[in-house]
Amino acid sequence: MALMTDRKRVIGLGSAKSGTDHFWKTTVTSVALLVIVPMFLFSFGPLLGEPHEDVVAALGRPFPAVSAALMLIVGFYHFRLGIQVVIEDYVQGLARKIAIIVMACLSYGLMALGLVSLAQIAL
Repeated sequence: MALMTDRKRVIGLGSAKSGTDHFWKTTVTSVALLVIVPMFLFSFGPLLGEPHEDVVAALGRPFPAVSAALMLIVGFYHFRLGIQVVIEDYVQGLARKIAIIVMACLSYGLMALGLVSLAQIAL
């Protein structure tokens, strides 16, 4: 047992098969959000406090509707990636798997709900 190499001791303890992919997805979505968030804020900032009809009319135009859709898609996908890392770091056992599945379903569900609501308002 004393003659085992360091590599031999760690074989079978897990690998980093998807860590790089997860990192790149998180990085790409965060860079995309650097562009999308200001675009979203500049298109919706002036609408704060405006009457409902003005907001609905603004969402009927292509640029605000597309910026809101991009914010929903990229924002919730980035949220899913980030919360998965938090769950992997702080939750153990079966609860980890359940929490990741629940948060993924919640993230995609809220994304779909937002897109359907946006489509009902914009169309």
